[in-house]
Amino acid sequence: MTGSAEQFNYPGVGATSHGPEVWPAGFRRLRVSSRVGDGDEDFAVAADAVMTWRLHRAAGVRFVTDARRAAPEAVVVVGLGIGRLRSRAPCRVVWTLDRPRRTGWAYGTLPGHPVRGEEAFVVVQDEDGSVRLEVLAFSRPAAWFTVAAGPVLPVFQRWYARRCGRVLRRLVRESRAAAGRGEGAFGGGTGESGTERTEHP
Repeated sequence: MTGSAEQFNYPGVGATSHGPEVWPAGFRRLRVSSRVGDGDEDFAVAADAVMTWRLHRAAGVRFVTDARRAAPEAVVVVGLGIGRLRSRAPCRVVWTLDRPRRTGWAYGTLPGHPVRGEEAFVVVQDEDGSVRLEVLAFSRPAAWFTVAAGPVLPVFQRWYARRCGRVLRRLVRESRAAAGRGEGAFGGGTGESGTERTEHP
């Protein structure tokens, strides 16, 4: 399901729900896939962490929203930068997806965001049972400082996408460890392991 395009500051609203062939021209493209677990239980934990914003907050992002779960039209304000250099980056959820082996959402940028574009976070369970986080995005600078950042901006975006994969893998492992001790879904250890793959369509 896609949200209204009236307040977004970029073309192709909702395009991340389709393949890169329909993404708007002139935007940088990003696709990062990170393995985060195996099996139905790991998928359920990963999907819940993505849909309830837990992944982003665990990754250290200042993430402000009134919505308890990702839903179309939910507004999210992301804090970018540090201290006095922190900027408010407003976004709106464009679409959500909740299927047995594919769950996630995307948000698009609103006026005032230092970039223009869309980013999606989708948990996928493959036929062999492996669970992956896919981060897909198209974007371009929209403020003087993101223009000035030049090639540093896409490097940061790739780093952040990989970090999301590492953090989600840790959350899955913590949940698995807690379940083994009978503590419930969200306690436990801190280890990180696994593989990740970066693709540039």
